[in-house]
Amino acid sequence: MKILVCIKQVPDMESRFKPNGSGVWFEETDLAFRMNEYDEYAVEQAVRLKEQLGDAHEVTVLSIGPDRVVEAIKKALAMGCDRGVHVQDPAASLKDPWQIAAIIAAYARDKGFDLIFTGMQSQDRGSAQVGVTVAEDLGLPCTTTLVGFAYDNGTITAKRELEGGVKGVVRVKTPALVTCQLGLNVPRYPTLPNIMKAKKKEIEAIPVGDLLREEARTATASFHPPAKKGGGIVLEGEVGALVDQLVGILKDKTAVLR
Repeated sequence: MKILVCIKQVPDMESRFKPNGSGVWFEETDLAFRMNEYDEYAVEQAVRLKEQLGDAHEVTVLSIGPDRVVEAIKKALAMGCDRGVHVQDPAASLKDPWQIAAIIAAYARDKGFDLIFTGMQSQDRGSAQVGVTVAEDLGLPCTTTLVGFAYDNGTITAKRELEGGVKGVVRVKTPALVTCQLGLNVPRYPTLPNIMKAKKKEIEAIPVGDLLREEARTATASFHPPAKKGGGIVLEGEVGALVDQLVGILKDKTAVLR
């Protein structure tokens, strides 16, 4: 079985964000970067599947972006992927989901992958469109938001997270694509021996121009933090007095009580 797992490098969510000079993306100068959380579940599930099937099966990890994304690829290799693909694109953050999907599909189209794993969505842009668009481009069946996964003889049994805590079960024949969600697994930490082994694994570099022929369909018009609102009020004292204060505030400042 040939497996492809697609990952994205995103800013650490603990970073302090501000728009860049063009006003359409983050100022990256002081940001720390990491592998997208949802993609970590995808990598873990791909590696677990390889462990289930045996070492003869191969897991390729692909990421699109500037030189720094190689660090995310190396982490995936240290987690157990066999080889990496870096699609070199310094302007990846400006591409829309259809362009990103077109790049992945162009790479994967003639490689004969039996299964493609992606994260449910990225933590920075959050469109949740790339995985399903790749599946559409390649003509593959797709199931999304996985919180459970099993594979047996060419059939995937996927448990999906739906609204209101409801779960759905879908069976899909390979070749197929799945997108991974929080709760699917617990991603492993790369061990030092595996980090050392990852340094010897191949990372193929491909210029984005070799894969992308599709023009952007959308463009970011503006990018800004939410408007600041007034601060909250902290009430202190005995419970009885606090109740009276709260009722007074609700009457004076809101329409909750009349």
